[in-house]
Parts: sequence; C-alpha cells; structure tokens
Amino acid sequence: MFSFVTRSTGLQRSLRLGTCISIKQMQAVCGDKKRYASTSEENRRIPKIYTKTGDKGFSSTFTGERRPKEDLIFDALGTTDELSSAIGLAREFCIDSGHSFTDQLDKIQCVLQDVGSNIATPRSSARDSHIQKTKFSSQAVIELERWIDSLTEELPPLTNFILPSGGKSSAALHVARGVCRRAERCVAPIVRSGETDPEVARYLNRLSDYLFTVARYAAMKEGNAETIYKRPE
Repeated sequence: MFSFVTRSTGLQRSLRLGTCISIKQMQAVCGDKKRYASTSEENRRIPKIYTKTGDKGFSSTFTGERRPKEDLIFDALGTTDELSSAIGLAREFCIDSGHSFTDQLDKIQCVLQDVGSNIATPRSSARDSHIQKTKFSSQAVIELERWIDSLTEELPPLTNFILPSGGKSSAALHVARGVCRRAERCVAPIVRSGETDPEVARYLNRLSDYLFTVARYAAMKEGNAETIYKRPE
C-alpha cells in the first residue's frame, strides 16, 4: 500500500490511500508533470516513497497511533495488500485469455483499498471523523453475491472436490482465494475485539467464494478440465 506523510503538531503520521483514482484525477490533485518540475520548491513537495518512520519496527495507523509492525492490525493490512497483489497477477492472466470479468477484479482491488483503510483505523483510537472517512459499506458484499449467482448459473454442478487447476487463469485465481482465506483469518480477531467493522470480515468471506467460483468459470471458458480429487491408493 502507498502511504503519504503529513505532520500534525510535530507528530508524523502515515495516511493510507483508501480509494482508487484515475490518471486524470491524479493530475488534478498533483498538477501537470511539467509544472511539477518547474521549481525546486515544488520538487520538494513530491512525497517520497520512503519515510524512514518504520525503521525501528513501528508504524502508524490512520488515527496516528504508533504500533509494532507485528501488531494484528498490520498483520491484517499486510495480508490484504498481498491479496490485492495476488488478484492483480491473476487478472493479468485473465486479460491475456480474453476473459470478460476482469473489470470485476479491477473493482475488487479498489474495494480492498477501502478494506485496508478500515483496518488501518482501529476503533480504540479513532475519532468520529476517522470512522466516517473509512466506513465500509455492506453494498460491496451484495455486489459480490450478485456476481457469484450470475457466474454460477453458467457453471456445471459441482459434484466432486476439485484441486486448484484448470489453466493459468484459474490456478492463479485459486492462489488468490487461498490468500483471501488467510486475510479473513487475520481480520477475525480484530473484528471480535471491536477494532474493525464486521462488514470487512463479511466481505472477505464472500470474496473467497467469488474467487472459487470465478476460477471455475475461467477454466470452463478456456475449455480446460479441472483436476478432480482422488484418494491416493
């Protein structure tokens, strides 16, 4: 995840980017590239990718709280970031294969940025303004369910256990599914402790179902057989 550094009353905070924005929107925020390089003063305003604030093993939440990097919040954040990367890789395979559902994967990656923003805002240190900015909508769960139902209508009934297979697109989506289930396990304790919105856990739970379904769909569309589980003799 990208982080931007701000200073407030002498304290340095890392603010996590929680939404996907287009190139035009980025230009509106950052200005034209030529204008960026027009003066040395403006060059100094360009945020650096490194901040050095985590060199001692601590990082900041969106609320400004400093926690050790092995904290459950950052474990969940890191795994969610890994999930988005896994989906991004699977998406590239799906684009190469000409699949029609890649726009759904695009949107899921954007929603995962919002998931990360919510996780990065632990309720124990959040003000109302923080909570409002990072509130997670249940609409995202409903949309996943609609996609799952639509894909399932085209799939043959599942009568056996299948192994991750069915071509590169399908197998990569299964890898993303496995990472998604791990992300859900990481989020579960911070949801139970009241630090994170329960809708985030619901979304990850439903997302693993979607990734399983779309992996099967990719294999079917490519005409690839899925490997059926057989008990070793």
